[in-house]
Amino acid sequence: MKKQTILLSSFFCACALAAPLFGQQTPALPTPKPGFSFPQRQTLTYSADWRVFPAGTAVIHFEAAGDREKISATADTTGAINLLFHVSDKFQSSFDRAKGCTYELDKQTMEGRRQVNSTLRLDYSGMKSILDERNLVTKATKHIEQPIGGCVTDLLTGIFYGASQPMEVGQSFVLPVVDAMHTVPVTLKVEGREEVKTPLGTFKTIRVQPTADAGVVKNRGNIWIWYTDDERHLPVQMRARLFWGTITFQLTAIDNK
Repeated sequence: MKKQTILLSSFFCACALAAPLFGQQTPALPTPKPGFSFPQRQTLTYSADWRVFPAGTAVIHFEAAGDREKISATADTTGAINLLFHVSDKFQSSFDRAKGCTYELDKQTMEGRRQVNSTLRLDYSGMKSILDERNLVTKATKHIEQPIGGCVTDLLTGIFYGASQPMEVGQSFVLPVVDAMHTVPVTLKVEGREEVKTPLGTFKTIRVQPTADAGVVKNRGNIWIWYTDDERHLPVQMRARLFWGTITFQLTAIDNK
């Protein structure tokens, strides 16, 4: 049950796609398409189901702050799964609204007995990433600095930054995603159009499949994201089909505040 609940908090920040690829050239982060704008202020709420069981909720809030966009997210287990293995995670990222470059990613992880706080900062002038981590249970700390090749997005921002890209069926685009001091090229393939029914209503969508050349998903399953087939490219459904089961996130509420 531990794997199921941990994926609840890691799915929407694309952690399942991440893996270090050494010796591979990092692609440039594509800028947002002309005319695209990130929300000035918006809150998205998702329900999560594992197989046929309710698993929890994820809430993502967008806030414009000058030339930067801030994303805050929480993921919490609910119901019977919460009694078996409690998860309450918080994430916050900050990135450049025009270029997409991530400046900082903060994570507060509470998964069962595991409690870890970490901050990943991207220093583009010094061309390095800086990770500071503290285990709240063992009191162990970690400080790591690694070189970076240029502008990158982060695990939380990646899914929502993908919405800023043109989506033509049959085409793909690549996002360099940073996590755990490594940068991973993640390919998002635009597979097709379909209608999706969620608790919020029925949407015409574009189905996109993210993949990476390595990681925990390789040879174990698939991930899909359904974006609205309009200028917003709002992610209304996300699904991971892995060897131990399927977990699905569906949009249940949109608040423009």
